[in-house]
Amino acid sequence: MDDKNVKTESVLVQDEMAKSRSKLEQYSDLIIGRRGWRHLLCYELTVLFCATLPGALGLFLRSKLYPRLLGACGRNVVFGANVVLRHPHKIRIGDNVIIDDNCLLDAKGRDNAGITIGSGVFLGRNSILSCKNGDIVLEDRVNIGFNAEVFSGNRVVIGADTLVAAYCYFIGGDHASADAGAAINRQGTTARGITVGPSCWFGAGVKVLDGLTVGSDCIVGAGAVVTKDIPDYAVAVGLPARVIRDRRPAAGSDAE
Repeated sequence: MDDKNVKTESVLVQDEMAKSRSKLEQYSDLIIGRRGWRHLLCYELTVLFCATLPGALGLFLRSKLYPRLLGACGRNVVFGANVVLRHPHKIRIGDNVIIDDNCLLDAKGRDNAGITIGSGVFLGRNSILSCKNGDIVLEDRVNIGFNAEVFSGNRVVIGADTLVAAYCYFIGGDHASADAGAAINRQGTTARGITVGPSCWFGAGVKVLDGLTVGSDCIVGAGAVVTKDIPDYAVAVGLPARVIRDRRPAAGSDAE
């Protein structure tokens, strides 16, 4: 990705918390994303009465109450137990979506659009969508396995009909480290974002680093670490990942 698309951040959460604000304002800024008693009460009562409630009653209440917190929510959306929403007004969900137990959807940021989930998406148990003033887009029918994470300090897009196995990590940001004499956590972060084309398959434990593009119809083998762009229809494996062949029958011999 072009360097003009690099997004930099220098403010630490710890520094924000240390500013002279009330505990209520800190909580509203970090968790709810908006201040005011109306937003606070709506969020707190929803979480109190149905976030952890098990069984069919819990599913029913969350299906009715969680959409009231969101920026947009389609029909037939299932929220499992202990689903956590942060800055929920910046989360938009399509139709026929399943968000399994213990997932975190964190759209945190000062000026970002947040999280957009298309129709027919499945988000597996314990998985995390985490923004740090960036955006995350899961296009229609994306399927994400359990214990996976998508992190974005800029913009991460996963194309339609893509399968993401368990323990995958899309790392849409990095720490600045040019100054060897300064503490790493004081040098800020950089983020270029990640773009994944449609109809890809990521095996268990794949890591995709910041600033990369994975083309359409790719397969990335289990445990691979993607450090370079991957072209359309490629099969890539290894650490670091390298392209071993083209999926199209007419492509001929293995690619090196």
